[in-house]
Amino acid sequence: MSHLVEVSFKGNRKEFFLWDYPDPPPLNAAVIVDVERGEDLGHVYAVGEIAAKRSGGCAHGCGAEMPSRKALRLANTKDRTLWDDLTRLNEEARRKAMEKVRSNGLGMKVSDAEWQWDRKKLTLYFTAEKRVDFRNLVRDLAALFRTRIELKQIGVRDEAKRLDGIGRCGRQYCSASWLPELRPVNLGVAKEQRLSLNPSQISGACGRLMCCLRYEHDFYVQSRRRFPKEGRVIATAQGEERVVSIDIFSERVTLRREDGEMRTILLAQFNQEVGGAPATPTTTIEEDEALPEAISSEDISPELMYTAEHEVPPPREEIVVDVPAAAADRDPASKRRRGRRGGRRGRGGTGTPPEAGGAG
Repeated sequence: MSHLVEVSFKGNRKEFFLWDYPDPPPLNAAVIVDVERGEDLGHVYAVGEIAAKRSGGCAHGCGAEMPSRKALRLANTKDRTLWDDLTRLNEEARRKAMEKVRSNGLGMKVSDAEWQWDRKKLTLYFTAEKRVDFRNLVRDLAALFRTRIELKQIGVRDEAKRLDGIGRCGRQYCSASWLPELRPVNLGVAKEQRLSLNPSQISGACGRLMCCLRYEHDFYVQSRRRFPKEGRVIATAQGEERVVSIDIFSERVTLRREDGEMRTILLAQFNQEVGGAPATPTTTIEEDEALPEAISSEDISPELMYTAEHEVPPPREEIVVDVPAAAADRDPASKRRRGRRGGRRGRGGTGTPPEAGGAG
């Protein structure tokens, strides 16, 4: 019976293979796998039920179908020696590729280079703001390295995942350590968590919103459902009071009476007071009386709105069209009253007399 194994490669790249041996390979063991047009070396990341669960839920998983490629054998000492040499060759290949990019004048950045273990294929990962025509570059690289060249354009999040690093929390990047799929994060998630909207405070090393904001968002949504909405006037045991703010961590509610007196009580005490009084809010704060804490999208500059997830759109260029003089005459505002065709030409009286020799 074949075992399903998940194998990790350089740059946190993972794929699934079949292991046609009675016993599954040990975790973190180096294995030689069958890939397109050759062989490659990777390390066992998951086996058994964990690998099967990840196969159905990961972005690189194969779902209900089993993978077609197989893990051939465990790597020996010679294989590991060749793998160590590739670490140095990868950096050399990236530097040489960057020199070719500059010579061709292309607007792209080569982030990483990955030699296949048998050196029959070289994959270059790059980032670019626009579409790049790299056909001439591929020919130059193929002539330089004498192997098959593959260029892959990746986003800034994928670049941070490949290069790895330490986040502002002091731990390894979630995208590189455990996060199975990179999903977009919008600015509304940060607003829901009452975070500072300063891009330098809520953005990761990739320049986009931190991935951790997304999987913490559900906690804030579920917790706020237990609290009253900020800005509402609710009848409590002490009369009508307005909800000024809530604290979901300490489970406290800050209320303010009509005379301006404020108090902070626990959520359990608030529910008890509201239970003895009408639980339905009597009035709702008007839109023009919104609390200062409420931030609308109009209060955020366009640069901030697009820094988190999208690039700042360039300003629209003004198109100036020169209007010919003939077209200007057709303008309704510049129309003049015209006489009948021919006007007064050739008529007698005070008009201009006809030229000599003309028709009489």
